[in-house]
Parts: sequence; structure tokens; C-alpha cells
Amino acid sequence: MFNNTIFITGIDTDSGKSIVTGLFAKWLLSQNINVITQKIIQTGCDTSKVAEDIVAHREIMNVDLFKEDLDKTTNPIVFKHPASPHLSAALEGKTVDISKIEESNKTLEDSYEIVLLEGAGGLMVPITEDFTTLDFIEKHKIPTLIVSSSKLGSINHTLMSLDVCTTRNIPIIGLAYNEFPANDPIILKDSVKIFERYLAKYNIPSTIISIPEIKSKHSSSIIDFSSTLQNYYDLKK
Repeated sequence: MFNNTIFITGIDTDSGKSIVTGLFAKWLLSQNINVITQKIIQTGCDTSKVAEDIVAHREIMNVDLFKEDLDKTTNPIVFKHPASPHLSAALEGKTVDISKIEESNKTLEDSYEIVLLEGAGGLMVPITEDFTTLDFIEKHKIPTLIVSSSKLGSINHTLMSLDVCTTRNIPIIGLAYNEFPANDPIILKDSVKIFERYLAKYNIPSTIISIPEIKSKHSSSIIDFSSTLQNYYDLKK
């Protein structure tokens, strides 16, 4: 398990993880790579339906729901309350069973070349009261793509994410820069320059994928993730 998986994390909630995960999967499909996406945990969702982030992935990929979506393999843990997983679970009198995520990933890896695993919130979001998303990635040594954004404060959050991943020896294969909302081109340009400088400082491949505003999930353009994929393959050598 987690042998053919890439983790998609964000610098915070609503950084654009679902969009990037869907776009990455769409590009992989265009390269004839057998790919599926997985959501680590979904909160704030009707537990009787397919998780909304998985639905978003399929809309961007322009494909129907997979059988693994319908049987909940791609998202085995869903809670109603929109909060951190540990709290959403507690409000239902439950705790998060991490083994469900691990077992689902193994099932998916048995059938697909690559699994893109989208996180919930940022790196330090508690999955349980004493186990964070960062702990999960570190435990399984999963190559990770970090999603940043152009929102105010993103430089701070991005550099902190790079620093903590480096400290934990988590392999970073690139940075996806969500340009929405692109309110200030000066900030956009400067942020990319800062990110390139710090990727070099931490000896991380200086791959930054620019993600433009997506006006329609169904008609989104194919964005080239080849440099990110190559960084992933280089790690596997």
C-alpha cells in the first residue's frame, strides 16, 4: 500500500486541492496512465452519497463515477459535520479508523497504476486527537504535491508547509500554485519567485505548476503535470 500513490495536500482549507487533484488525474488520463483518485476523509457531506470531492474529481476528469466510487472504496470515511475529521467523528460518537484508508488504498493500487490521494485541509489537520495528516504522510513516506494559492497569507503558509515536510523527510515532488483569485499580478509574480527560492533552499525540485481559474469543471483545459510526474518517477528509482 502507498507504493503507487501521490498525496495532494494544501497549505490550508480551500486552497484548491480538489481542483488540482482532478486536473492532475485528467492529465494522467491524457497520457494513457490508468489513474484513480482517493479522498482521505470527507466531512460536511451526505454520508449516503458519493463524497463531493470525488464527484468534483470525476467532473474535472470528464468521466463517469467509477465503481470504486459507488462502493465507497475511494472515500471510505465520510462525516456529516463540516469540521476537522477528529471533531466530525466525535460528534457522531465515532473515531476515525485509519486502517480503512489504508485498506482502500491497497485495493485501489491493485487495480490502478497511480492513485492520487487528496488530503483534508492542511498538513496539521487532526485525523484523530493525536494523529495529523502530516503524521499519516510521514508514516507511509508518500511523495507529496503541495497546493498553494494566491490568497493573502499564502506565502507564510506555503513556506511553513515546505519547512515541516522537509523536517519530517517527506518527499515533495512539486508545488501547484492556484492563481484564483488572481487579484494582483504583482503578488502572483513575486510569490512564484519566493517559492522558487525556497524550493531550492530545501533542495526540492523547483517544479511549480500554475493553475488558472477554472470556470467550468467539465470544460477545464488539460494542464501539463509532466515535470511533477517525472519528479515522482525519479524518487522511485
